[in-house]
Amino acid sequence: MAASVITTIKTLFERDLNKLKQEIETYRDELNIWHIEGNIANSAGNLCLHLIGNLNTYVGAQIGKTGYVRNRPEEFALKDIPRAELIKQIDGTIGVVSEALDRLTEKNLDEEYPMLVFEKKTTYAFFLVHLTTHLAYHLGQINYHRRLIDRI
Repeated sequence: MAASVITTIKTLFERDLNKLKQEIETYRDELNIWHIEGNIANSAGNLCLHLIGNLNTYVGAQIGKTGYVRNRPEEFALKDIPRAELIKQIDGTIGVVSEALDRLTEKNLDEEYPMLVFEKKTTYAFFLVHLTTHLAYHLGQINYHRRLIDRI
């Protein structure tokens, strides 16, 4: 029997958030997490904060009713947060996403997502798939950042 869509999405979020944690842990020089150079506009640390803020907003606050309030500008302005704190925030996000998705039913996936994020309303299913691809996109950027910048 095939896994439910919610189970699949939950599995993808967990897999990629754990991969995000692994990428942050793999930097040999912790300072390089925050390094930008040339045309690289965002550090891995800022992309990490952006992903944490994004998922805590759109999954945690909207679906899980956590009360999280996002400060998107800070996601790109903060610097030099210790690696251990980033890891702690990723772990917290894994829990928030899991608990929020446990609140959804397969029937909810066809319902309208409560926030207008794009030009027009979307379903929960569409928006959750979008969020998984958004996470994967920035995870790839972080992987390349680490391999280009952290070449000790």
